[in-house]
Amino acid sequence: MLVRELIGESLREERMSQGKTLREVSQGARVSLGYLSEVERGQKEASSELLAAICAALDVPLSVILNLVSEKMAAHEQLTQRVAALPTIHDTVAQAAA
Repeated sequence: MLVRELIGESLREERMSQGKTLREVSQGARVSLGYLSEVERGQKEASSELLAAICAALDVPLSVILNLVSEKMAAHEQLTQRVAALPTIHDTVAQAAA
């Protein structure tokens, strides 16, 4: 999981929850609509200045978005650790054969 993907996902969720269009936010942040779309899809890594401008256009503190990203990353890491701790099919077959 890439941080830029989580940032984009969080920005998109916030924008959509406010009922704003990409065009409205891109105009408010003074960034091209295409670039904002790429940021939201996790295809572009936004600078801190651009993130601040997008957050201002959404009227949400950057810290709120970064906190959401942090929580999503922590949840992803916990899931990854749990999956890694699961026994493999090979282990299960070896135990059954023993």
